Amino acid sequence: MWASSITAYLHYLGFMLAFASLTVEVFHLKPDMTIDEAKKVAFADAAYGIAATTILVTGVLRVLSFGKGTDYYLGNPFFYAKMGVFIIVSCLSVYPTFTFISWIKDLQSGQVPAIETSKLNLISWLIKGELMGFTLLPLFAAIMARITLN
Repeated sequence: MWASSITAYLHYLGFMLAFASLTVEVFHLKPDMTIDEAKKVAFADAAYGIAATTILVTGVLRVLSFGKGTDYYLGNPFFYAKMGVFIIVSCLSVYPTFTFISWIKDLQSGQVPAIETSKLNLISWLIKGELMGFTLLPLFAAIMARITLN
């Protein structure tokens, strides 16, 4: 019982941390960033990576060991919708993450990373897309928990 409860708790905590991290990114990512804002964006993205990994690992544990059983999940189309959204959100995060990783040398030397306006706009829209995807995940989870399909 404790393992199941802690796994569920970490799953939800990971979701909240991921959403919060993306929110920090979207509010601090701007053309005239200070060094502190750029560091916040990079740190938030690292936290997001940890959160997404936590969501993935605890989600797999819930399906295989602590949830309602694999038949319940694998037989529910909303589970696949949820997984599809998670995969899309994960794909959307790749480009921003690699961009933020490329900032490390600049940040270590105390410089604000140079970023073109078009690239900044693209990254901003990708992050907003991730946030939108994350708003769908609890909806699919709620539907999954309340609808029985035979």
